[in-house]
Amino acid sequence: MVDWNLAVTTATRLGRPGPEVSREEARGIVAELRRHAKVSEEHVRAFTRLAPADAEAGDTPVLVVDRPGWVRANVAGFRELLSPLLGKVAERRAGVPGGAVLGAVGGKVTGVEVGMLLSFLSSRVLGQYETFAPAGRDLPGGADGGGRLLLVAPNIVHVERELEVDPHDFRLWVCLHEETHRTQFTAVPWLRDHLRMEIQSFLEQTDIDPSTLVERLREAVQSLAGGRSGESGAADEAEERPGLVELVQTPAQREVLGRLTAVMSLLEGHADYVMDGVGPQVVPTVTEIREKFQKRRAAGAGRLDLALRKLLGLDAKLRQYRDGERFVRTVVDEVGMEGFNRVWTSPNTLPTKAEIADPAEWIARVHRKAD
Repeated sequence: MVDWNLAVTTATRLGRPGPEVSREEARGIVAELRRHAKVSEEHVRAFTRLAPADAEAGDTPVLVVDRPGWVRANVAGFRELLSPLLGKVAERRAGVPGGAVLGAVGGKVTGVEVGMLLSFLSSRVLGQYETFAPAGRDLPGGADGGGRLLLVAPNIVHVERELEVDPHDFRLWVCLHEETHRTQFTAVPWLRDHLRMEIQSFLEQTDIDPSTLVERLREAVQSLAGGRSGESGAADEAEERPGLVELVQTPAQREVLGRLTAVMSLLEGHADYVMDGVGPQVVPTVTEIREKFQKRRAAGAGRLDLALRKLLGLDAKLRQYRDGERFVRTVVDEVGMEGFNRVWTSPNTLPTKAEIADPAEWIARVHRKAD
């Protein structure tokens, strides 16, 4: 179904070159990012009042990678996470005459498509907590299939230069955000398995009948092509239309996605809240960095970039930061950090999508009923 090696090759070949740095400067950047990641652990744990469940959980690797390294890591993660679905497809094709040949051809086509997507993303991601890192593949760390923190050095350097901010402050600021994600998963033992189960539930609902999937994709393309570009209302119409990811879902998948969206909004919003909460204490220029970074997030990088974001559903990521941060801030203001941390008690105390939009509902359900 997917030629993963071809995906890596395609993404690497099409990927943009990173900013120019000398070898000595590159070594210094890598060393500084490692130091900042270590220092961020203490700041994040003190601010959030979250600590790893045990010493082993808190010992997840921190890897400073380039763009091809980020691609290889994510292909390995996709391969691990999608293996049950790909197994189902392989079983179905095994009973179809010529299925093996069609599968090989289709796998190469899909491999190129996945590679193109990863090429697009590889120049934009600053850091990532890789929750489902497979054991012993492509990059060190995650020996037991646990998580690992990736910091994409060329992208961090590119953005700090583009924004014209203090590079040392910006690197620490980024590490605070990403370290928050690592703390979330190391301090909440059930969170990783909960996310995996939700994703597997989503994949199990996937219709693997190729004709049905093609029909959904055709409807998706027609819907996305419904607006006419170049007219005054085109941007507003595009904002209202769903992305491709949303359009190819079954009703059952939409229910799962609603829960996943709520969790991701919580995780991203919490990281932004922590980054801003810790920032003034340890990042002297945090106000300037935050202001410039927010403008960059909102502006995008041009019409093509915005179109791709919409097509892939990546604009939803920006809403997750905003809505999730507002949820966390509102709850902490109302019930304090310890009260907010009840969110990590069990899957039942995670906010719903409706509660992310209306934090008072979550407070009423989790606090007032419990008290």
